[in-house]
Amino acid sequence: MKTIGIIGGGQLGRMLAMAAARLNFRTVILEPQPDCPAAQVANSQIVAAYDDPRALDELAQASDLITYEFENVPVAAAEKLGASRPVFPPPKALEVAQDRLVEKRFINDCGIATARFHAVDSQADLDRALADFDGVGVLKTRRLGYDGKGQRVFRSADDDPAGAFAALGQVPLILESFVPFDREISVIGARATDGSTACFDPAENEHRNGILHMSTVPASVSASTAEAARKAATAILEALGYVGVIGVEFFVLADGSVVANEIAPRVHNSGHWTEAACVVSQFEQHIRAITGLPLGDPARHSDCVMRNLIGNDIADVSSLLAERNVLVHLYGKGEARPGRKMGHFTRLV
Repeated sequence: MKTIGIIGGGQLGRMLAMAAARLNFRTVILEPQPDCPAAQVANSQIVAAYDDPRALDELAQASDLITYEFENVPVAAAEKLGASRPVFPPPKALEVAQDRLVEKRFINDCGIATARFHAVDSQADLDRALADFDGVGVLKTRRLGYDGKGQRVFRSADDDPAGAFAALGQVPLILESFVPFDREISVIGARATDGSTACFDPAENEHRNGILHMSTVPASVSASTAEAARKAATAILEALGYVGVIGVEFFVLADGSVVANEIAPRVHNSGHWTEAACVVSQFEQHIRAITGLPLGDPARHSDCVMRNLIGNDIADVSSLLAERNVLVHLYGKGEARPGRKMGHFTRLV
């Protein structure tokens, strides 16, 4: 029985471990937090930092191949593991996804549109970039930001940018132009070791406070828009020589064209609906892809709405469990805090 090493012990690692068990694989988790959500269902856990050399050696020795559940895995750690074990998705995907400037340039090199952007390495850079964008745009840290963190929004030319570079830590930043979009969608795609690809249907996403609130499938877009998003996701998979599941987020413009927002080299929150509305979920698809098994059919058998249970939303679980056609998935987290993802549910419609 082969063992899959998973770097990261959050809810995505948990769901990967569950999918792996269904296909007769063992899993070992590398995660510094004891009794993390993934370790509750995996075969074992190595409690150590993601870049601990001894822990990485232990993970390599315990695993036949290695994957990860989040995009901020240290690239050096992935490369160290890759010297002795297959690592999927490839470390190159981490390099691209960990820096928003590198990511935007990579997506453009794939022939895919993004928001306009400027690198910002000083307050003077910011002032010049804002002048080019008529005083409006979204300033983001190039690294480590997620769920709306590490950002400053300039909504009008009256917003004073003074001190903004210092306020975000005087680290490398990127200013992105506003995109006049009608809606946000995402595509969950997969590429196997043999180069075959498959994409799930685009989901239409609603965010609140920078965190995904709800995904609806099918998205309210034309067939040509959905196909353009799938083609863009596939182009990214091919350009990276990718193996595994990827999430690609898009803005949809009024004319139906798509503009890529960002990529996530992992299973993705907006793909959780697949466990209820498809025969093969994004989590099983990832396990199939990285282990050399055939990719599953991504077709959905039902329309659905997936919603995150964030913070005190966990109190709604009893009523949700009483409903028909609702799949509830809880993450094994003890304390409900504002902004913390405690679980999700998918309602078939």
